[in-house]
Amino acid sequence: MERNKDENHVGDELTMCCHRKKERSEKEYKDLIHRLNRIEGQIRGIRGMVEKDSYCPDILVQVAAVNAALNSFNKVLLANHIKTCVTKDIREGREEAVDELVTILQKLMK
Repeated sequence: MERNKDENHVGDELTMCCHRKKERSEKEYKDLIHRLNRIEGQIRGIRGMVEKDSYCPDILVQVAAVNAALNSFNKVLLANHIKTCVTKDIREGREEAVDELVTILQKLMK
């Protein structure tokens, strides 16, 4: 499995966290991709349910499952971020990493 390390450009600007990148271990990378593939499959399943005119509560249960999977993905990614990036930045004297973390947490808790 080849990892795509290309940067996403919009015009001349990079999207998301443009100036920083995160090298992930192969295990972490595979876990995140596996989770995303599962979520993608769940989304396709929901689309199929809508296309087949499935009963609304049945669809809503599947949407709740996708939301739970996305929350789980976020928890894993956030924990890895804190254990690696934030910890490293603080050790290197980049205290703004804490402000960035607070901002991220505020966005996640909306």
